[in-house]
Amino acid sequence: MSACGKCFDPSGARFGVPTYPWRFAPDGYATRRQLRAAGLRPGGQPVAAQVMRRHRGRRAGVQVAYLYRVDRAKPVRPMTSRKWGALALAMLARRTCPKCRITYSYCIPTSLGMCLLCTYPEEQRAA
Repeated sequence: MSACGKCFDPSGARFGVPTYPWRFAPDGYATRRQLRAAGLRPGGQPVAAQVMRRHRGRRAGVQVAYLYRVDRAKPVRPMTSRKWGALALAMLARRTCPKCRITYSYCIPTSLGMCLLCTYPEEQRAA
């Protein structure tokens, strides 16, 4: 049996939800990203189906994308002024070094936890 044959289960008997091979889902279903691109969100609906494909890098050997029904999707909630303000403050915190309190035009690397000048001060003096 081919890899696509193992993934084809439109009744949902094998995997619990209708399953289709990659790129072969019927019309009326979309992933979260596809819904977002159309200005929609799942809106609390359960997963309606899934698409699967073989993936060599994963332990299970398959990659799964969940599908939602487009007709039950709701429009994306608009951003309010308070949400815009909270987002601006969060981005300001990501750009501000906690040690020297300087605000940069880029986000501080989370792996370092502070700006490059504070992380490697001896290299900056040598240059």
